[in-house]
Amino acid sequence: MPVLRNLVVDLNQQFDGEPPGRVEIDAVDERALAWIDDVFGGSWSSEAFAGTTLVARRDGAPVGFVTFDAAGLRFAWLEGVAREPGVGIFGPFGVAPEARGAGIGRALFARALSGLRERGYRRAIIPAVGEERLERHYAERAGARVAERFELPSLYRGDRRVLVMASGNGSNFQAVFDASRAGTLPVEIVALLVGDPQAYAIERARAVRMDAVEIVAWDRRNESRAAYDQRLLQAARAARPDLVMLLGWMHLLAPEFVGAFPEIVNLHPAFLPLDPTRDEVVMPDGATIPAFRGAHAVRDALAASSEWVGATLHRVTAATDRGAVVARRPLRVEPGEDEAHLTERVHAVERGVVAAGITRWLYER
Repeated sequence: MPVLRNLVVDLNQQFDGEPPGRVEIDAVDERALAWIDDVFGGSWSSEAFAGTTLVARRDGAPVGFVTFDAAGLRFAWLEGVAREPGVGIFGPFGVAPEARGAGIGRALFARALSGLRERGYRRAIIPAVGEERLERHYAERAGARVAERFELPSLYRGDRRVLVMASGNGSNFQAVFDASRAGTLPVEIVALLVGDPQAYAIERARAVRMDAVEIVAWDRRNESRAAYDQRLLQAARAARPDLVMLLGWMHLLAPEFVGAFPEIVNLHPAFLPLDPTRDEVVMPDGATIPAFRGAHAVRDALAASSEWVGATLHRVTAATDRGAVVARRPLRVEPGEDEAHLTERVHAVERGVVAAGITRWLYER
């Protein structure tokens, strides 16, 4: 049974570690946040955004980062020791593979623990350590000791009924369904709502013998928008979902729908900014591009000659494509690439983003 450990470090000590030559450590910026998603998989930048984050740069390019004192995190492993007085949160923390073994990680580690001590914390928690090798590493570096152990399934949410809503190909529905059936994503897809009678998602559901499939299409000539919104809401409520996932859903949801389900996430084929008020986003190479919100993000990116696209799973709010980011990942556009080829590559990135986002949701309270 997989086990995670919460480690505790006594901050009443000095932490040594200077960055190697040509490496400087300074505050995070948007470029570094995008780099974190590119290198480490997509769910850490929003945690970094919630705390104080330091970035190690070599010749101006990010090579490592560390976050400390993040606020508002809702992970299950932060319910115990992390809530005790005088305990500060360490992490996330990462060094690019090509930069490891040069002392960068040690320098970032020391800066973060010293930063927590300077803010008045007496102890630091290093949460959710899954490898004994890392446990030994932190013990050697800072005298870290195990304070809590968790068997992984005990950390999952108890409410895991998922409703998927789709309007197109359904490849992401297929990926989630397959992962659910295999047990790699411990959720249950209880229903699929489809907004287009011709959507290939229907064929995918039939192929896997899923019975709870309902086509909820809108005939604009014969049905009012209000009547359609009410019908859609009733169909969704009938599934009694704990999480609603919009995976290629093409209709704007009514405010009543959004208010009825506190847990709704949407998959958007663009790299959205962590600040939902921003209409531009900085990419891993420092380029600034439009956020590409709306229904044709890939097409719009190509029309703007953008060198980057991406994928984002975000919470749904009344404002279109402006909810809090759950997971995201950038993707560089290849020279001369057409929309069909780029869309296929975006789909591949989307599957990883969806898996990372669901995994994060499973651990959140």
